[in-house]
Amino acid sequence: MFAPPSPSMPRALPAEQRARLLSTAREVSFPQGTRLFEEGGRADRFWVVRTGTVELDMRVPGRRPAVIERLGHNELVGWSWLFTPHVWHLGAEAATPVRAHEFDAASVLALCREDAGLGRDLTQWVGNVVAHRLHAARVRLLDLYGPYGAGTV
Repeated sequence: MFAPPSPSMPRALPAEQRARLLSTAREVSFPQGTRLFEEGGRADRFWVVRTGTVELDMRVPGRRPAVIERLGHNELVGWSWLFTPHVWHLGAEAATPVRAHEFDAASVLALCREDAGLGRDLTQWVGNVVAHRLHAARVRLLDLYGPYGAGTV
């Protein structure tokens, strides 16, 4: 039903860059049912899941939000902070209790300005996640609203 897991941080960034990025993080926890962000809201942070599951959803007029993807261990939650106008394109909710690393977008962007290699690799990682999420959204919406079998890849 859902697309394969998205690119995770351990595979995306070299160990040294991952350590630099993680040095800016703070650990947070969300109880099940907590909305991390709403579609259309200001995107000023992002998370990497340590434990638990986050569901990404999309508003569908006249229907309840459609769950596009479920994210777990080491997966990126939120990419809209990197691209103007810095507005969330999806919503996100903790489907289970979640522990995550939370990153302030402004701090990470400043780090990327200091270290061009980190900026390049982080942008590549997030770009891969965006491409994956676009594909997952297309497949999921076809599964939900298209003719039978339209979302099969």
